[in-house]
Amino acid sequence: MVTFSVMLDVLIIGGGNAALCAALMAREAGASVLVLEAAPKLWRGGNSAHTRNLRCMHDAPQDVLTEAYPEEEFWQDLLKVTGGQTNEQMARLAIRESSHCRDWMRKHGVHFQPSLSGTLHLSRTNAFFMGGGKALMNAYYRSAEKLGVQIRYESPVDRLEIENGQFVAAHIGKERITAKACVVASGGFESNREWLREAWGQNELGEWPSDNFAIRGTRFNMGVLLKDLIAQGADTIGDPTQSHSVAIDARAPLYDGGICTRVDCVSLGVVVNKNAQRFYDEGEDFWPKRYAIWGRLVAHQPGQIAHSIIDAKAVGRFMPPVFPGEKADSLPELAQKLGLDVDAFIKTINDYNAACQVGTFDHAVLDDCHTEGLQPAKTHWARPIDTAPFYGYTLKPGITFTYLGMKVGESTAVRFGGVESTNLFAAGEMMAGNVLGKGYTAGVGMTIGTAFGRIAGVNAASAAMKNIVNLENIKEVQHAAT
Repeated sequence: MVTFSVMLDVLIIGGGNAALCAALMAREAGASVLVLEAAPKLWRGGNSAHTRNLRCMHDAPQDVLTEAYPEEEFWQDLLKVTGGQTNEQMARLAIRESSHCRDWMRKHGVHFQPSLSGTLHLSRTNAFFMGGGKALMNAYYRSAEKLGVQIRYESPVDRLEIENGQFVAAHIGKERITAKACVVASGGFESNREWLREAWGQNELGEWPSDNFAIRGTRFNMGVLLKDLIAQGADTIGDPTQSHSVAIDARAPLYDGGICTRVDCVSLGVVVNKNAQRFYDEGEDFWPKRYAIWGRLVAHQPGQIAHSIIDAKAVGRFMPPVFPGEKADSLPELAQKLGLDVDAFIKTINDYNAACQVGTFDHAVLDDCHTEGLQPAKTHWARPIDTAPFYGYTLKPGITFTYLGMKVGESTAVRFGGVESTNLFAAGEMMAGNVLGKGYTAGVGMTIGTAFGRIAGVNAASAAMKNIVNLENIKEVQHAAT
């Protein structure tokens, strides 16, 4: 057994947004910091490298953000998508922190830009990273290195050494790394196929749904430390089957497909399963509030496959995916290209078309175009699919991150039997289930990671240095809780 020779102040396990926010804040507070990233340098950044934006509270227009997005509206948006499965105190803390984190982000080299063409409804609520998540993470790593944060790649931690709820050391094979405090920000378990299989089980058709999931982000989120902490009695929160889960192009790669494999035309047409039957309201709400439920919906369909169907009227109204859809001059031809029963498909489309009550179509608002006498209904943006050419995109579930994690409070301290550890903290996807019991709204994952990563970093530094820290930085983060 080899033990790290110099006692660190703060050890950060993970290499994504939450981890680097924690590392930077701990270092700014005066602590010595080591980051252990499981991935090689080329693949550093975890799922954060695939992100695009941060959902931000603001009371007036701010540089790249239009109008206002006050705390109460942000909270109501989150409450709606989670169906109430959220901790209001934790959620509001993250929301308030989002209102004043961007100046700190800029200080560390992050640049923002206005929302992109085709990103509906986000110009007011979400600040986009110039260059995307990869540029964000590169900026954080550059800043961390300049500040003297040590970074080790290809360093997956096997287990944590914990005594009476207190962190003692992390183990990488035969190496033992001790530190005065630790922040675990190593993500969920979405890349662990065995765990996904265990969580999802078999359906009534005898299928193992998770076998057909693609992982939109990193292949390195195996949930090793999540499982280790659970085995050591840490308090947990969340349903292991709940996740940020998107309907993506069925041709997407198994890992790291990212944003470009998402199919965003769902609200502009209909979605049918392999039996050519509709199964959910495609126009329930604005797409940024509903896109991350469609992976789960598709996962519950036979074969974990569905098809998004649009006609020529929808072209140009959504962000085009990286793969072109099947194109046909008639509906029977499209059904054949998609491998669907032609008669069943035509009946589904005809029934939908007949039920459409077309008013004033406007994809930018919750318009009055809806269906009547059809189950499931389409609540908004319902227009007949009747104008050639017709397009079909075959979909499968794409998991971004899982919601099972550590149950924590505002300090982000990991709890054992309800008792908070004094030197072990969790941030990012490791504790996102406190805010996200189910559902999702665009950019809130980065809100959670940024808010609680920063808080965890300051609290870890405080624990390590016995409160001999830069008090101004501590007060800045603690102010977000008031």
